[in-house]
Amino acid sequence: MFFRAELLLRAGVALVSERALPDTRPALLSESGSVGLPALVAHGNERTKTRFREFFGANIRNPNTRAAYMRATGQFLTWCAQDGARQLAEITPMGVAAYIEQHPGSDATKKQHLAALRSLFDWLVLGQVIETNPAAPVRGPRVQYTKGKTPVLQAEEARDLFAHIPTGGVVSLRDRALLGVLLYSFARVSAALSMDVGDYFRVGKRRRIRLHEKGGKHHEVPAHHVVEEYLDDYLAALRSGRDGQVVEKAPLFRSARGRTGQLTPNRLTRNDALHMIRRRAKAAGLSDKISPHSLRATGITIYRANGGTLEKAQKIAAHADPKTTRLYDRSNDPLTLDEIERIVL
Repeated sequence: MFFRAELLLRAGVALVSERALPDTRPALLSESGSVGLPALVAHGNERTKTRFREFFGANIRNPNTRAAYMRATGQFLTWCAQDGARQLAEITPMGVAAYIEQHPGSDATKKQHLAALRSLFDWLVLGQVIETNPAAPVRGPRVQYTKGKTPVLQAEEARDLFAHIPTGGVVSLRDRALLGVLLYSFARVSAALSMDVGDYFRVGKRRRIRLHEKGGKHHEVPAHHVVEEYLDDYLAALRSGRDGQVVEKAPLFRSARGRTGQLTPNRLTRNDALHMIRRRAKAAGLSDKISPHSLRATGITIYRANGGTLEKAQKIAAHADPKTTRLYDRSNDPLTLDEIERIVL
């Protein structure tokens, strides 16, 4: 059975969907009932439902990947049901291609959604739920970047950002310490937020930071002397307050308890970290587009501008490929602009 979107694509008509993609986040880990499952899965047999839940609950370990793939597959399956599909077996490569073609997201988002669909359908094929993977032959958009899109701070802007953070309370000290780890250690925000108190430790006379990277890997870097100061001040305030026990296995960066100026025993989330950084950037008169990645890119750019090598920057950032490090490095941007300004009429 071909549903409407597929027929349009076969006819060569440019498909532009007027409705927004649904923000579907199915409750996949429930062991009973079909509440929260996409309709095409909920209407299937128990093997289909179980295999679908297992893809997210047992097959994907990274929580960020799990959340992204849940959103991508949920949107796609809901879209298919709205376009006339009644069961998973009716989904064909042309249907997947039509969905990718009309998707309103960026090319990178389209590639991520296609990767999620390929992985899900591979899992269902192995579980003998469907016979073939309809996403396997579909080609996504080609994405090739020579420079990242993440906004980067100039050195003076970074100094302003830290200068506008007050140091009179434990929440402000937490914010300053987290920003310091992101900038001076080139850390991913998830790796920094996964740190426990014991991941800031002493080796000889100096401190080190243990970051929790993807795939369960631990990446250790020396703590910059500025980061040492920020973390020591934060931990001193944490130990002297009423914000929970400061033990080795306790979360290092904790969420705030409303506007009380106190911290909870719970770990700070990525979304809360993003909102905090943008709030601090706004207070310093900086762009509201700043993100945790901006601090990482700023650190790499300043390091390279001061003579640091690409190879060492790659090692500090724990990048598997130097091409990734180059995306963060904007140290050549001012030089490029100077050269362009030589074109004078």
